[in-house]
This record gives sequence, C-alpha cells and structure tokens, in this order.
Amino acid sequence: MLAWLLNNIWTIIICTVLIGIVAAIIISMVRKKKQGKSVVCNCGNCKNCAMHSSCHKQ
Repeated sequence: MLAWLLNNIWTIIICTVLIGIVAAIIISMVRKKKQGKSVVCNCGNCKNCAMHSSCHKQ
C-alpha cells in the first residue's frame, strides 16, 4: 500500500488540488446565490448583457 502511494503521490496531490479548486468555485457560487447576486452575470453593465432576461427576472 505504501509503495502504491509513493508511486502515485503526484497524481494524488494534483487531484486533491483540483478537487479543492472545484469545491471553492461551487462554494463561491452558492454564496453569491444566497446573497441574491447573479451567478452568471458579472459583466457590470447588465442593460447590454445578452443574459439580462435570465439572470434579472422581474
């Protein structure tokens, strides 16, 4: 078991880092949604945004 861990240590490290990045992105999206902010729209000029009707419902 230890030999397998040592042979695959870089794969394990890279996978752990990638899982952490994906988790941070998902947590950020959930927090934005809870605050009432749009998850898809970050353009700053929502009047001219193509996604205006879907992220800012009346």
